[in-house]
Amino acid sequence: MKLSIENRRYSHEITAKNDGKEVSIAGWVHEKRDLGGVFFLIVRDREGFAQVTLHKGEVERELFEQARKVPRESVVAIGGVVKGEEKAPGGYEILPERMEVLSAASHVLPLDTTGKVGAELDTRLDARFMDLRTERTKHIFIIRSRVLNVIREFLGDRGFIEINTPKIVSAATEGGTALFPISYFEREAFLNQSPQLYKQMLMASGFDRVYEIAPIFRAEEHDTTKHLNEATSVDVEVAFVSAEEVMRILEELITFVYSNLALYPDLNSLKLQLEVPKIPFMRITYEKALELLVEAGEQIEWGDDLSTSAEHILGERIGEHYFITEWPCAIKPFYAQPLEGKDTCNAFDLMHPRLELASGSQRIHSYELLKQSIESKGLGTASFEFYLNAFQYGMPPHAGWGLGVERLLMSMLGIDNVREVVLFPRDRRRLTP
Repeated sequence: MKLSIENRRYSHEITAKNDGKEVSIAGWVHEKRDLGGVFFLIVRDREGFAQVTLHKGEVERELFEQARKVPRESVVAIGGVVKGEEKAPGGYEILPERMEVLSAASHVLPLDTTGKVGAELDTRLDARFMDLRTERTKHIFIIRSRVLNVIREFLGDRGFIEINTPKIVSAATEGGTALFPISYFEREAFLNQSPQLYKQMLMASGFDRVYEIAPIFRAEEHDTTKHLNEATSVDVEVAFVSAEEVMRILEELITFVYSNLALYPDLNSLKLQLEVPKIPFMRITYEKALELLVEAGEQIEWGDDLSTSAEHILGERIGEHYFITEWPCAIKPFYAQPLEGKDTCNAFDLMHPRLELASGSQRIHSYELLKQSIESKGLGTASFEFYLNAFQYGMPPHAGWGLGVERLLMSMLGIDNVREVVLFPRDRRRLTP
């Protein structure tokens, strides 16, 4: 008799209401335990584990032998009667009446899905489909999904409109050479570094408050634990506000995400206890950051960007989320609004004690000033004509930021390598799987 896998139950759905009743489950053979007269199959699905118990002499010999011989990580469907058993996962076991091997696994596995035998990160990434079967990795990506849903909930409740901007573009978003060129019919094009230009153009449309959650591409030859060449960014742009207002939105978003994630029932799988950060976050100027670094013995001069070691020093001194504000114009993008009478701009970075999470600024909304700023960076305005046009017909003051999803997850979950929070990472060396 064939099993009806369309009517299968997840492991967490096997409860007291099923006691004594027949159910069907399907999943992967996680572990096998042979105690002689009793044989256990631990079957894993997305929601957890179910214990299948076979008593020798009480089940058909063929079924008993089939269960003993099925390789670990094979996909099986099992039908049987639910019985209370306090030692079983969830407090219930299944006494099987039939079993079907839907797909037999090879006897040699690329890694151990129980977590009892560790594997190097490269091994895990090479066999990511298998790595995702481990509890720790599975929960990282369930949490990632939850975080993205919570971000959308937060922004949607505050009147933001979700947008989708082009990922194939004709010009660099932020200048520089960190671009992936592609052949676009008879022309050269690039993978977009950021939705920055397009979300600013939408401020001229009257949309006022927009956001996008999408991939960004940076052809930087970094090979570190915090850099990717394809990442996911949460980008926000708001009209008729100051930089301070979008900083408040950002810090409120961070605490909202932490608060919601703290309710996630399986943080124990990551051996994690979340502490929701308090707002407002501290604000220090770039000048003050340099003073603190010099006091700590760091060799740094005005106009230098912050190195990883500098970020760590500041993080240890401050010990919580904080903003660095009033950056030198020379090291910020051309669209950041200069502060009057200074060589600094109204730009900010959101920092976690371990690493930078987000960057933003008040944007230039004057057509003439924006042209001058583009030229001052050594860029040709002709390449940005499509963007500049939006500033000639009524552009309101506006501000915004971009937040790295992977870095947010790293900082929240205490993960050391950004590749762990990406399903199939793309970096300097990895293009498959």
